[in-house]
Amino acid sequence: MNWGSILDNTASFMLSPETIGFMLAALGLAVHFGYAGLLNFGMAGFMAIGAYGYAISILSFGFPWWAGILVSIVGAVIFAIILGIPTLKLRGDYLAIVTIAAAEIVRLLFQSRVFDEWTNSADGLGGYHTSFREANPLPEGTFGFGPWEFTSDQWWSRLFGLFLVALGLLLVWLLMRSPWGRVLKGIREDEDAVRSLGKNVYLYKMQALIIGGVLGALGGVVIALPSAVIPQYYLPSLTFFVWTALLLGGAATLFGPIIGAVLYWGVMAFLAGVLPAMATEGWLPISSTAAGNLRFVLVGVALMLLVAFRPQGLLGNKKEMTFVK
Repeated sequence: MNWGSILDNTASFMLSPETIGFMLAALGLAVHFGYAGLLNFGMAGFMAIGAYGYAISILSFGFPWWAGILVSIVGAVIFAIILGIPTLKLRGDYLAIVTIAAAEIVRLLFQSRVFDEWTNSADGLGGYHTSFREANPLPEGTFGFGPWEFTSDQWWSRLFGLFLVALGLLLVWLLMRSPWGRVLKGIREDEDAVRSLGKNVYLYKMQALIIGGVLGALGGVVIALPSAVIPQYYLPSLTFFVWTALLLGGAATLFGPIIGAVLYWGVMAFLAGVLPAMATEGWLPISSTAAGNLRFVLVGVALMLLVAFRPQGLLGNKKEMTFVK
């Protein structure tokens, strides 16, 4: 096996736009679940709205790239309000059911031929990169070191994504150390007690749903920046991949979602290289294609073990996760 190539690809993928997008989406889930106790199983819907809002606003309406991001944010806010109005006054499991269904409705609407003029249905959207790349302040060429050697446009999408991650971290840090954040954590632990103090629990939950949803939509934008927007990418499994990254790092932590996303995609990229190579060498009694899919089984088992034995994640404090019981 070519270990050098496998390790280089793994290290490169740990700084990919997809990994950075997962950082933002997992940070949004941290606001929902880690800090507010909201069971959102529809993050794929927020990510799809972010990606499609960005691409459609540029391709169909001629918006500049920065306006496309604003459209994605507005779309996420509207989607969060639509989800929250009928569910946030009910038990948390209702929100989980509704968000799964809502995310699938969003994906199927984008895939439907009814909106083919704007979404290109199942074929997805591409060719919306010009205005973003024209704003690239970096010199042309290829630069970097080791496995992190990219073109100017590739660095631009990564650096811009990391800039959004930094803004998201700053926002969450400021919010969670404020009185608003302390109320939100109180709602996570015992919302009846918070309600007895005269706080509008419904309004706090709605605000948390909106903030986390916006972060998820920005994650969808970052993933779409250098590539295309394909509806099949936003399957329910995408949400659970984001949940895996969140729980791996720690749901009620600031940097847990960031570390979790890097580790998750690092492990996935490593297994995607190692397992097919092992099958090709005859070390595994399966085909290389089946070996590549085996990584999802291994990651799923690892997630079950993580939830069973360390639900607070790698960076989390066990006391912060008592509300899960």
